[in-house]
Amino acid sequence: MNLDDFLVSAADSAHRKGPNDRIVMSSRVRLARNIKDGAFPGWAKKPERVRVLEVIRPAVESLPEMKGAFSETMDNLSALDKQILVERHLVSREHAAKSAGSGLVINTDETLSVMINEEDHLRIQALRPGLQIRQAWQAIDRLDSELERKLTYAFSNELGYLTACPTNLGTGIRVSAMLHLPGLVLGEQINPIIQSVNKLGLAVRGLYGEGTEALGNVFQVSNQMTLGEAETSIVERLEKVLAQIIEHEENARASLLEKKPKMIYNHIGRAYGILANSHSISSKETMNLLSLLRLGVEVGLFPKTDGSLVDELFILTQPAHLQKNHSEKLSAEERDLLRADMLRERLKPVSRPVAKPGGSAAPGMDKSDKS
Repeated sequence: MNLDDFLVSAADSAHRKGPNDRIVMSSRVRLARNIKDGAFPGWAKKPERVRVLEVIRPAVESLPEMKGAFSETMDNLSALDKQILVERHLVSREHAAKSAGSGLVINTDETLSVMINEEDHLRIQALRPGLQIRQAWQAIDRLDSELERKLTYAFSNELGYLTACPTNLGTGIRVSAMLHLPGLVLGEQINPIIQSVNKLGLAVRGLYGEGTEALGNVFQVSNQMTLGEAETSIVERLEKVLAQIIEHEENARASLLEKKPKMIYNHIGRAYGILANSHSISSKETMNLLSLLRLGVEVGLFPKTDGSLVDELFILTQPAHLQKNHSEKLSAEERDLLRADMLRERLKPVSRPVAKPGGSAAPGMDKSDKS
């Protein structure tokens, strides 16, 4: 099966809605599992990895949730396909580097993804738009229970599920949310928030997880402890913390609009100007400016623009998504030119940001409404 034919379009992906999705872009729950009597992937030789893959892959494919799923070995995927999967957050960067003896199964609506022979034999993840941590947990719990009836997991009555990395030992669960926090960044409150979250035993990472930067003011918040705490308790604890972060972000945006409206409009206006008029622009700069454009839509500066357009551009302007429409290998400079061409074209219908003379946003008003 061709991956490009299987994946939903960037436009359809951007139109997926969920609770609090102005701030919480997506929720994810991931489980790490290993089968009994199999060496961990990092220690296993190729024949052993292939054997484990041949045991696990059909078991995953047979699950009701995986009817019509995309299933493939990593060595049969091109480097471009792998990078597209990373940009869609369907596989980790580490799994994209795998080849023979590793595989992938994704369900039809891209809400469930199973990586086989990543760091562990199984990395199962459930994805949902917006703040849907609990729903993601319920979905992955069902799938995990069904899979455990087909496979014998490596499990210790004392330590719980056995994993390649000790930080995943016990429940093997990672609960995370991807948050868009421009208000806290512009209000210079993000560092105290990160420090407070860290003190609560949670981790804050960048757009693509551990070791990556927070491009586009997007941060991932997740649990760090997996041992000695029930899965439901971890989910509930993260939900409470996320509710507080959402409140802080909302308050930061309201405070900036009240006390420093011109500063906010300046950032958003400059972002719009560069995105709509540049002729060469990098992926990093694009992400950061699209974040400000998204904020502008949310505070009413672009009353006739649907926020899904910005979310679609978040996807389409990334390197692999740009490359996939071109048969010849593009250099970074060529991608920067094509990215700018796309942005100018897609933003043609978007009028310049509109604000009242007093500084407050003017939802529903455009230039023709002025007297």
